[in-house]
Amino acid sequence: MKLFENLACHTALVLAAAFASASAWPQEYPNRPIRMIVPFSAGGATDLLSRELGHALTERWRQQVVIDNRPGAGGIIGLDLGAKATPDGYTLVMCSSSTLAVGPALGTKLPYHPIKNFTPIAEAAIIPIVLVVHPTVAARSLRELIQLAKAKPGQLAYGSNGVGTTTHIAGEVFKRVAGIDLVHVPYKGGGAAISDAIGGQIPLLFGAVSTPLPHIRAGKLRALGVTNLKRLRELPDVPTFAEVLPGFEVVQWFGVCGPAGMPRAIVNKLSSELVRIVDSFATNERVLRAGLEPVSLGQEAYAAYVKSEFEKWSRLLKEMGIQGDAP
Repeated sequence: MKLFENLACHTALVLAAAFASASAWPQEYPNRPIRMIVPFSAGGATDLLSRELGHALTERWRQQVVIDNRPGAGGIIGLDLGAKATPDGYTLVMCSSSTLAVGPALGTKLPYHPIKNFTPIAEAAIIPIVLVVHPTVAARSLRELIQLAKAKPGQLAYGSNGVGTTTHIAGEVFKRVAGIDLVHVPYKGGGAAISDAIGGQIPLLFGAVSTPLPHIRAGKLRALGVTNLKRLRELPDVPTFAEVLPGFEVVQWFGVCGPAGMPRAIVNKLSSELVRIVDSFATNERVLRAGLEPVSLGQEAYAAYVKSEFEKWSRLLKEMGIQGDAP
């Protein structure tokens, strides 16, 4: 009789432990603050996006989401921190096309693997690239610019945020698809590039739309085209590249990731919550005015997208002979 009592007691303890464990994932998550690593400087569009996501998560879960800006080496420093964090859901990282697709595809030696060392959780937004010109440039449309470049091969220069950045890639894809010869002038970031474009030191500039947008509005730069497949709410009169060059699309995308090995229940809870938040950004003026285009993709779709982007850019950059600088 005592044996049966012991067995019954043991079984009850096992079931209680199993129930407690199951109920802890994800119902009790989060029960302490969450850190979101942003691998870029404070004040930019990526930082704004991260803070809007963090604020919304804090309000919904009543646990503080702390934004931790860790800029440097084109995002590699922040991504490395995220990859090496404990995979318990309390360290997240803002990932992007430059850190998980274009950058790694350039062949630069990285301290992490863009696919194996991360858990994609949800996509949040894209930032289109815009081609702007100084007002003294004769071309007033993409078609006119292509004609001008063909009449003056190798005589027109375009600026970018640096070798291997998405803005550089946009320029090189434009050259290839349009069949023109432009000279690339890489800068160390968007600030220096935009200053020279406004001053007329560089006639053309490919930039993330959030950077030149106020200067376009002020008439200091003229926008000729945006690189996503639909026109922007903030620049409704500026055509897409695809309207002139069908299929043309080069955008920067951003999403939330965690280190590899995160519990599935936590990933699912985070993903579903982030998708709901991003869907609400359709009416978030702070996000929209920064030139960000909200895009909500859940975990499985986002993971597949990251993988496909890495494979696509690995192939295209090799074909174009583009390699990055060592960090």
